[in-house]
Amino acid sequence: MAKVGFVSLGCPKNLIDSEVMLGMLSREGHEITPDQGQAEIIVVNTCGFIARAKQESIDTILEMAQQKWKGKCRRLIVAGCLVERYRREIQSQIPEVDAVIGTNEIPKILQVCSNGDGLVPLNPQSGPPLFLYTHTDPRILSTPKYTAYVKIAEGCDHPCTFCAIPGMRGLFRSRRIESVVAEAHDLVQRGVREINLIGQDTTMYGWDWGHKTGLADLIRQLGKVEGLQWVRFLYAYPNTMYPDLLQAMAETENACKYIDVPLQHASSRVLKKMKRGGNRLSLLKLLEKIRNAVPGVAIRTTMIVGFPGETEADFRELQDFVRAARFDRLGVFAYSDEEETPAYDLAGKLSEQVKQQRKRRLMQVQRRISRQRNAALVGQRLPVLIEGPSAESDLVWQGRLSTQAPDIDGVVYLNDGIEENVRPGDIREVLITEAFDYDLVGSVM
Repeated sequence: MAKVGFVSLGCPKNLIDSEVMLGMLSREGHEITPDQGQAEIIVVNTCGFIARAKQESIDTILEMAQQKWKGKCRRLIVAGCLVERYRREIQSQIPEVDAVIGTNEIPKILQVCSNGDGLVPLNPQSGPPLFLYTHTDPRILSTPKYTAYVKIAEGCDHPCTFCAIPGMRGLFRSRRIESVVAEAHDLVQRGVREINLIGQDTTMYGWDWGHKTGLADLIRQLGKVEGLQWVRFLYAYPNTMYPDLLQAMAETENACKYIDVPLQHASSRVLKKMKRGGNRLSLLKLLEKIRNAVPGVAIRTTMIVGFPGETEADFRELQDFVRAARFDRLGVFAYSDEEETPAYDLAGKLSEQVKQQRKRRLMQVQRRISRQRNAALVGQRLPVLIEGPSAESDLVWQGRLSTQAPDIDGVVYLNDGIEENVRPGDIREVLITEAFDYDLVGSVM
């Protein structure tokens, strides 16, 4: 048995893969250490989504490789999405790497950590990806005790031309409702009060086994889990949103009135090139339908600017759409040109300067909208999940509204009312006293 250190990069879906590998190793008898300097085996779970994430992964691998010279590390393992895209390059160009594990090879973590010293030859998974963890797989949570992610599906069937995820994660496949509910019960017993359901397209949950209202039924079942106070689902695909799902959100008491629906653009010309479909009018109608069905809902989206062939007119149409849509939350990505995606071969590539300029311009539009929406909350008393002392200052605590997802949205800074009986994980009524562009300030009542 060895001391194993983990570095997990990328999205929450990757984080769950890391937590499952940690659980498998711990159950086998390995010791998990947060100190890479003391680790005999180091695992880097990588992200390979866009150029910036790939570079961070490579830099981290090289940094951990130094531990083989100055620390106790005798084996370096690289896992995750970067392996699916660049398996041969990692093995041939970074000799310090002893083994690689793709996203569909998670159980092999035991083999590569228990097989002595030296290179571990592993053949990549043949055939379609099948691995998807269930409630029977062990997990060591790396999130705060009161919150957890639950992956309900893996892979993606959508043909978006800018995205490499289907090539890394495989085709869409989802867990059974019984498995997800069983895991939720277990997490609540471990102190979890908030669950975030994730998948590449959560709204298609259950479709692969013929359950077209799978996510709606899952939300209703999780609404019956005693002690589970907030349930939120992320990454909803606009074309697979259906009325019963919105009704389930509206009717289920612990379902957060929050939808994360990445729209990517509003110009029909650009959306067609992205193979997303729709146009400005159809998307505005979708937002109206969501808001009518779920009163008080907060809507988050992401947009891509600088897609190949995007004209100034296309971008202005996107700006006008954002002004009209008045999203509660908005993230903007500059297009990243990725090998092995259809968009990589498109003509009309824009310069990095133009892409970054458009990103700033769109965020300026959203910043004003976000501040206005936050200002409307001043004077209201709202439930807030207490997270504890803020990273900004030990003198200020922070928390989140049910309409603020962890790590991607703003927070509520708490500058008054924190007493000895207030603990991280509590959900308390907070009076909102100030509003900023993305964050709020309040007092615990």
